[in-house]
Amino acid sequence: MTAHPAEPPVLDVRSLAYAYPDGHQALYGVDLAVRRGERVALLGPNGAGKTTLVLHLNGILEAGHGSVQVSGMTVGKDTVAEVRRRVGLVFQDPDDQLFMPSVADDVAFGPANMGVKGPELAARVEHALEQVGMAEFANRPPHHLSYGQRRRVAVATVLAMQPEILVLDEPSSNLDPASRRELADILLALEITVLMVTHDLPYALELCPRSVVLSDGAIVADGDTRTVLSDEQLMTAHRLELPYGFDPSFVPRVTS
Repeated sequence: MTAHPAEPPVLDVRSLAYAYPDGHQALYGVDLAVRRGERVALLGPNGAGKTTLVLHLNGILEAGHGSVQVSGMTVGKDTVAEVRRRVGLVFQDPDDQLFMPSVADDVAFGPANMGVKGPELAARVEHALEQVGMAEFANRPPHHLSYGQRRRVAVATVLAMQPEILVLDEPSSNLDPASRRELADILLALEITVLMVTHDLPYALELCPRSVVLSDGAIVADGDTRTVLSDEQLMTAHRLELPYGFDPSFVPRVTS
């Protein structure tokens, strides 16, 4: 899916600051604009504020200062239901999202709670499962699936909501190489804006033309993923480390 730079951002974070009730300041004036069709990796060491930022995108956390807009809609109490439909969050552990007796029931759960029913609901479930290559498992109990298959079903539960933005938290974690490749192929084929939180830097390079580095609650880099990962001084300063022997310059450039 091609990004559209002339359009307003589909996600617009401005001067976002947040402190937890214990006084810990997690974000310091974050500015981030993501345009429709972009695939952006959110990188940074543990404790950088990545999860805190993501939880603001669909209203799980409320901004202490600044604002978050989704398609021009400011995230707040009056808009949170619609924002959560537009911003689909796939958790790191698929078992946090799968709790129904069958795969189809899990995928249908979100749209059904929005009032979708009948043929439209069935069509959404079928299409979402086809997008992740899991249509043949529709009647299977989720706990009978492999971990990689459950991860794909978790993505389908979000896609069935027809979001504008797909937010993925560590999508490649705990996947074997084949499952990792299958998920990458699925994500590259989706016609949707993607924000991917990951420590898997080669995965970021493979899937996301743009990377944003968050460190100590502030954005310290935002640019071409290959350029970001090749900046040794930046990587060292913010505790980011490529796998031994991995050279970003030898990886084919990903396109939007």
